Amino acid sequence: MADDQHYDVIIIGTGAGGGTLAHRLAPTGKRVLILERGGYLPRERDNWESTAVFVKGKYRAPEFWYDKHGEQFPPEVNYYVGGNTKFYGAALFRLRPEDFGELRHHGGISPAWPIGYDDLEPYYTQAEHLYLVHGHHGEDPGEGPVSAQYAHPPVQHEPRIQQLSDDLEKHGLHPFHLPIGVNLTQDANGGATHGSVCIRCNRVDGFPCLVRGKADAQVICVEPALEHDNVRMVTGANVRKLETDDTGRAVTGVVAELEDGSEARFHGDIVVVACGAVNSAALLLRSANDRHPSGLANSSDTVGRHYMRHNNLALMAVSKEPNNTQFQKTLALNDWYLGADDWEFPLGGIQMLGKSDTDQIKGEAPRWAGLASPDMPFEVLAHHAVDFWLCGEDLPQPDNRVTLDGNGDIHLALDEKNNIEGLKRLQHKLRGMLGKLGMHPHHLLPHSLYLHKGMPIGATAHQAGTVRFGTDPQTSALDVNCKAHDLDNLYVVDTSFFPSIGAVNPSLTAIANALRVGDHITERIR
Repeated sequence: MADDQHYDVIIIGTGAGGGTLAHRLAPTGKRVLILERGGYLPRERDNWESTAVFVKGKYRAPEFWYDKHGEQFPPEVNYYVGGNTKFYGAALFRLRPEDFGELRHHGGISPAWPIGYDDLEPYYTQAEHLYLVHGHHGEDPGEGPVSAQYAHPPVQHEPRIQQLSDDLEKHGLHPFHLPIGVNLTQDANGGATHGSVCIRCNRVDGFPCLVRGKADAQVICVEPALEHDNVRMVTGANVRKLETDDTGRAVTGVVAELEDGSEARFHGDIVVVACGAVNSAALLLRSANDRHPSGLANSSDTVGRHYMRHNNLALMAVSKEPNNTQFQKTLALNDWYLGADDWEFPLGGIQMLGKSDTDQIKGEAPRWAGLASPDMPFEVLAHHAVDFWLCGEDLPQPDNRVTLDGNGDIHLALDEKNNIEGLKRLQHKLRGMLGKLGMHPHHLLPHSLYLHKGMPIGATAHQAGTVRFGTDPQTSALDVNCKAHDLDNLYVVDTSFFPSIGAVNPSLTAIANALRVGDHITERIR
């Protein structure tokens, strides 16, 4: 089937990059087509059921990728309108100014970006306002300069987390309110007001939001974009290949497999890929032709390389006092982001996770064998749990890469010990403070709701770096506007463009960059 319309812009993917770009381009009046591999996520009780979401993985894509040894693993990907933002924790941090320059780590060099913090700063502000980020600039002494305060006040700490914040301050540290995207209006005590969309529940992190209170790309960007008559979306469109003209300089066709198994072909003046770092690289590699024998945008042999996904640990401490917190994801700590008094290299950051419940802990219990022996019932353990997320920088290595085999299946090679010393030291810092923070000092239990122990390569939530941008076509696939060096009308706006990943969640940077590239494309199509 050939679509009989010709579009000004075709966007492939509806997540933080693609969905935001569609929102930016919708008011131009130009014809915009959005292609989404999945459909709308079903709204049902299981959205908020721990067993369905975490233990059974009900909403994960039913597919397998392969590691460097040829072993199958299930990746942490979801194909729905809104992309992986349907399940993200909506922690929307800026990279620091230092992250845009070259940084020396224990494990190697984190390379500089071709743009600086100042270039992205206005778009960070726009992204924070668009995605309803609650926070307060100025609390984190290491953050970069800002042109405007958050549009919404911080989500207030509940009592146990406020006590944790106070205890951290007593020890000379600088905890701050975690910037989080929620449609929340708080009363004087921090509770959700009667008219608030967000209800301050314990389902924000890793769950889709039944009441549409989380600022995901579907709710914030895609649906408002579709209110414009010039914007159209086709769901169930799994893009398999991009076709080019005889010169190889322009994409002329977007070939997709539809839900009924038929093939459809779409045409547009500009084509934007935003499928996620792994799938975007796979699409470009799969689109190889006579003019581009190694794949589109790949004359530099960098497409698929430099894959990054952060060095992460999800850790559950056990509070001596009950932790009755519901909305736990309100605090972060970056005191050791760039180094410590006893170590010159970056360690990373600490933030709160969503609150563990009994079903989640029961599902993780078998993984504690040999690590810890909880001496209290699961229900009591859950009632005392305080959950932390530790995030260290993963360095871009050329052999950490996405490739395709003869069947077109995705292979992901990853060095899981890449620059992990900083994360180990960050964990040591946290462990050493437990007794001073009202925790049992010997209970710091690793759990794998996000880490996926035993198959850590499957933790692809922070995937980035496979189609990096830069000024040199010999060492990068995209220019500073995220247009392919090798083609005149092909852009990539998901986290693939990252040359480095820093040590904070990448979503806000993807959103801000999509707004930046959106302004560039708007000028071009005028």
